[in-house]
Amino acid sequence: MKIIIRVGGSVVATPVNTILIGKYAEILKELKAKGHEVVVIVGGGALAREFIKIAKELGLEEKDQDDLAISVSRLFAQLFAKTLGEISCEKVPLSVEEAVKCLEGGKIAVLGGLKPGMTTDTVAALIAERINADMLIKATDQEGVYNKDPRKHPDAVKLDKLRFEDLPQVLAEKKHKAGIHQILDPEAVKVLKVKRIKVLVLNGYKPENILLAVEGKNVGTLIE
Repeated sequence: MKIIIRVGGSVVATPVNTILIGKYAEILKELKAKGHEVVVIVGGGALAREFIKIAKELGLEEKDQDDLAISVSRLFAQLFAKTLGEISCEKVPLSVEEAVKCLEGGKIAVLGGLKPGMTTDTVAALIAERINADMLIKATDQEGVYNKDPRKHPDAVKLDKLRFEDLPQVLAEKKHKAGIHQILDPEAVKVLKVKRIKVLVLNGYKPENILLAVEGKNVGTLIE
């Protein structure tokens, strides 16, 4: 299978969780050993949002705010790649094509952000589209997708299945902005919806969920 794994910065980088990063490395090695093609996209978490805040205070434009957040996400991607060792590419890809080239070389591609105006969700969606991925897994700080934000509403209900057409009802933001933080970026949804790429949103604090998802087990929220 061709698998895209989007690891939320809120999971591994807020604060930096070295034990969890090590567990992800083991899971990724296992997927590679089973013959799967894997691309990992890592977010910048709270540190990226802190740099966005600093940039705003300095009066920098949104493009520059995004640029700083991208640099942070690439730093975490580099950390992931180095933890994986020789099964990952030596350098963090800076474009979709570089990621594809890394994958074609038999390696796991690990990326952060690519360019302003595009979240790491959208990066994951574009690569999924480019390689015709079988599945995109979003490892987040929630159990899945809820009918409303569980951080604000204690009565929020987790949804087991969802159609792309239903997502606008549960997404707070309808367009990109620097530091956007929700289950799926609206720009990513547009790309995934056209290709109808299966998406699984699950609890990223339990990396073993990724193996369960690849095995077709009922975990998180399925969007298709």
